[in-house]
Amino acid sequence: MNHETFRSGHVALVGRPNVGKSSLLNALVGQRLCIVSPKPQTTRHRILGVVTRERGQIGYLDTPGLHGGGGSALNRQLNRTAQATLAGADVCVHVVEAGRWTAEDQAVARALAEAGVPCLLAVNKIDLVKDKSTLLPWLAEVGGAAHLSGVFLVSARRRDGLDRLEAGIVQALPEQEALYDDDTLTDRSERFLAAELVREQVMRQLGQELPYATTVEIEQFALEGRLRRIHAAIWVERDGQKAIVIGDKGSRLKEIGTRARLAMEQLFDGKVHLELWVKVRRGWSDDERALRDLGYGD
Repeated sequence: MNHETFRSGHVALVGRPNVGKSSLLNALVGQRLCIVSPKPQTTRHRILGVVTRERGQIGYLDTPGLHGGGGSALNRQLNRTAQATLAGADVCVHVVEAGRWTAEDQAVARALAEAGVPCLLAVNKIDLVKDKSTLLPWLAEVGGAAHLSGVFLVSARRRDGLDRLEAGIVQALPEQEALYDDDTLTDRSERFLAAELVREQVMRQLGQELPYATTVEIEQFALEGRLRRIHAAIWVERDGQKAIVIGDKGSRLKEIGTRARLAMEQLFDGKVHLELWVKVRRGWSDDERALRDLGYGD
């Protein structure tokens, strides 16, 4: 390995909500580290995914979607998390949806310009654009809207264009030694990832009824040989929401638990015994202290 040309650093994937940042990180890393659902605010924490190649090491950082307005304490915390991640990045990748450029996209572009770090544009979901020629005038307009080091057309779902994007990212990183061991995948614990996998199923199955009113806390995580015993609490804000999560005779909660357990067993490569409870904590999403207690801001 030629250490004189080895590059490494942190790369923030930034964008408005629901443009596919988490799907892109999973595709780039080759592991399902970030949970995914069609709903905005699915990503609520900074997630690190590390890729080590011969020419460089990339510490990808997924972030909550940047959005305007103050909103609830949870919304403000998500914006703080995204902005703090951006401040600590060596390179930023502005992720946008092919053919769409909203006021929120423009606000993100302004924030990236102010950050003063190299910025690449990743145009995601190009597989959904049937006539690619329609992208040319759009790209000309968007490409001139911000100071960019490169524009890359990708599809996280189909894994198209990822090699070219990765090469562009490595080239933009500073020349320095690797920041992590070669076998590092993430800095998040299995306990954290388990909570995220439960929350993913809540978001996927109850996103229409309870899009943002739930969070998950791991109350017990014990490793017994290759078996993980996990007890998790699904927190909601009202008694009526608790009934929705539980479902008729517990059917919804059972489905959430089954799907989350299978995802954990695949990620952890071992058996999981998962028990779920649904609990009420009124107004947790607009309570700064409750958010700290539940791990937001970590």
